Amino acid sequence: MLLNGTTPEYFVGHVDEFDWNWIWHQRLLVKPGTYQVTVTREGNTVWSGPVTTKAGQQVTVHLDRNGVITTRDWKEGLKMGPQPRFHAGVASATVPISPVTAQLSAQNTSLSCGQSTNLNWNTADAASISITNLGDVPAQGDRSVSPTKNTTYELTATGPGGKATQDVNVNVNTQPTATISLSNPEVRYHQVGDKVEEDGSTTVTWSTSGANSVMVDPIHSHATTGSEIVEAKPKQTTVSPVNENIAYTLTASNACGGTTTQTATLHVTGSIDPPPPITIASVFYPTNYPLRKHPKVGLVKSEEGVLADLATNFQNHEQYQKNATLTLVAHADVRGSKKYNQSLSKRRAEAVKDYLVAHGLSSDLIATRAEGKEQQLDMKKVETLQAKNPHKPEKWMKRNKKATWLAYNRRVDMVLEPQGQQSTEAFPTALRTRAFSGPARNPA
Repeated sequence: MLLNGTTPEYFVGHVDEFDWNWIWHQRLLVKPGTYQVTVTREGNTVWSGPVTTKAGQQVTVHLDRNGVITTRDWKEGLKMGPQPRFHAGVASATVPISPVTAQLSAQNTSLSCGQSTNLNWNTADAASISITNLGDVPAQGDRSVSPTKNTTYELTATGPGGKATQDVNVNVNTQPTATISLSNPEVRYHQVGDKVEEDGSTTVTWSTSGANSVMVDPIHSHATTGSEIVEAKPKQTTVSPVNENIAYTLTASNACGGTTTQTATLHVTGSIDPPPPITIASVFYPTNYPLRKHPKVGLVKSEEGVLADLATNFQNHEQYQKNATLTLVAHADVRGSKKYNQSLSKRRAEAVKDYLVAHGLSSDLIATRAEGKEQQLDMKKVETLQAKNPHKPEKWMKRNKKATWLAYNRRVDMVLEPQGQQSTEAFPTALRTRAFSGPARNPA
């Protein structure tokens, strides 16, 4: 005979040990409840079915009548105390079946994601023991578990004496915590041309708890806690006031599916200004200079001073505009042949370049172009320039407009790139009358 199962663990005795309760007692004692009774003979099932018992009742299954079940009052059962596991006499046998008991507890029933707790259980008189999410377990023991969500662990123990269950709820806080802050939430930024004059900094500090995946943008850090000094660098690149917000975003998540996002905002103020202005002026030559035989001679002192100032100013300007270059465009007046004037204007451009290189400018930053007499300033243009010229004109310039026109065309213009700033074409009175005197063999 087997109770509540069909394997040997559920065997409780033989039918002829439980088939008499009159003068001699041959009985199976159980707690009130419903039991699945199976009777076998030589491995074959003779009868199987549920049998329900109540306190103070005797229940008989009549195998000779196809399992008819009868009940009768049994007052002895209402006052019977604890019984030994098995008792047998000359013609009697009493087999009490202990009820199954089960106990389950958790060391900690409230966890954060990633934490673990210890389950402890104890059972008695059970043939089969299991815990949900763990499977079959021994009769007693403990096990560490790390749930990723709220989980109910149920201990189920079954045996001949019935079924016992107990459960415990373990709650999991899946939400990670995160904080991010700035040591200085507002910084100044000032850029002049390509040079950053002021770029304030701030320290980004962050921390997380209950997270195993972290991203801090835009600094691209995956550390769960940390700090980093960042400089204020606005997205804006154009010349104008700066008024930008830069968001530093911390995103934290965990294996439990929880996620949180925190943001600290940096306010950047200031301005991006153009490079400081640089004054460039055209350089004027006396008639025929530089000579072919003396290509380094021809710049008068006043023009050398103009070029010396330009060299100093350009070198200072480079720190504000890294790609600044100069283009020298040389001219000659209309007198003389085209070939002669082309060669003369080339010498003029090269003489200016050599002077600038000698005063510290890199030759790679200076380009030259000889125009000869092809790009003349016309008389009207010269009159306009002369009227605007801050230098007081010489007496001969007032008397001889043609000589003035010729003088304005013996020059080297300069172009500051990349902005295309043209040199001023103001004729210096320091260039003396001898620069215009007497016809030369090939005057230009």
